[in-house]
Amino acid sequence: MDLFSYSNDVENNQTAPLAVRMRPRNLTEFSGQHDILGKGKFLQQMIAVDNLPSIILFGPPGTGKTTLAQIIANSTGSHFEKLNAVSAGIADIRKLVAAAKERLGFYRQRTILFIDEIHRFNKGQQDVLLPYVEDGRVILIGATTENPYFEVNSALLSRMRVIRLKSLEAADLIQMMQLALEDHERGLGNLGIQYTQEALLLIADIAGGDGRVALNILEQSAAMLKSFDVKELTVDILKEVVGERIQTYDKSGDSHYDIVSAFIKSMRGSDANAAVHYLARMIVAGEDVKFIARRIVICAAEDVGNADPQALVVAMAAAQAVQFIGMPEARIVLAQAVIYIATAPKSNASYLAIDQAIHDVKQKDCGPVPLHLRDAHYQGAKGLGHGVEYLYPHNYEGSYIKQQYLPDLLVGTVYYQPMGNGKELAIKRTK
Repeated sequence: MDLFSYSNDVENNQTAPLAVRMRPRNLTEFSGQHDILGKGKFLQQMIAVDNLPSIILFGPPGTGKTTLAQIIANSTGSHFEKLNAVSAGIADIRKLVAAAKERLGFYRQRTILFIDEIHRFNKGQQDVLLPYVEDGRVILIGATTENPYFEVNSALLSRMRVIRLKSLEAADLIQMMQLALEDHERGLGNLGIQYTQEALLLIADIAGGDGRVALNILEQSAAMLKSFDVKELTVDILKEVVGERIQTYDKSGDSHYDIVSAFIKSMRGSDANAAVHYLARMIVAGEDVKFIARRIVICAAEDVGNADPQALVVAMAAAQAVQFIGMPEARIVLAQAVIYIATAPKSNASYLAIDQAIHDVKQKDCGPVPLHLRDAHYQGAKGLGHGVEYLYPHNYEGSYIKQQYLPDLLVGTVYYQPMGNGKELAIKRTK
């Protein structure tokens, strides 16, 4: 029995979660995603004619990525295999590919390989897939909540089509819940639950576009109604079930990148209040504190720089401290570092300097290292002119002596231009 056959059996088991039991079995039952599954749309047509190319299903949790893979498994004439990137390794991939090659050679049957959470595959694992996707030995379907343009190797991504799934609309979630309330075979139809539109709208709002969350809340509400021995689902009942409002922050989706972006821009813009607000949103959503700390360190170097060199010291100390003490106390350390960086004078001069230098190295003929700066520690080096006429700065008063350091072709080039803020003001005066 394969994994999807097992999943179908679970859906028919009334002890399984409602979200599992109500998983759509075909495109007709599928809610939302009209932009990609509507009549005549690319994915709908490819599924209908069973001629799917390699694709990446990208979208927030609860939008139907795994469900789509299961629908394809149920409708395709190709052999279907599933791997979970969390537990699968290179050996598993090679074994599946070897079987796919044999199946194609002997039976002319294609193999569709579905990899859930493909972003968790490292570069080596993704590279193993590349030649088999390229030669058509396997049709790859990858599902991810992470932006594939950040997490999937560009070589592999160029051979796949990215299909973006959006958070479900309130109307889609309400339709999904109504089906569950009326379905006597897989849903809650036997309970005879009455409901108000306001209650379903509230669940849709709390779910934040996640169908799985909506059905989980609905199931919990049904259990609450049974314990209260009442039949109508109301807003008051929901308040008992839900408690605190679920945060609409997805650590793996676009909301994640939007909030992190706002967090960094608030520190850069010296708005400590906004920076602390976005920090709080990440903490409440369960963001990895090490991820937050890394963003703070980057901001300290990129946006504060030498205007206040102490900012990087504070940021690095915070990064070490949060790993040492953990949550919940780590929130205090992070807040201190965020506020320090937000209120510090700003300069991106170091960031601009290194990027311009890298650009020149990549795009220009920068010329050789000047002879007097070359390595002269080995026998015969001076005969080549290496180190000759080098002026050792510590032999001179003030440890500074003017001499050429840049290659001949770059003499006069200025990369580092200190700003007039904080400590860089003093640096600027000495130049």
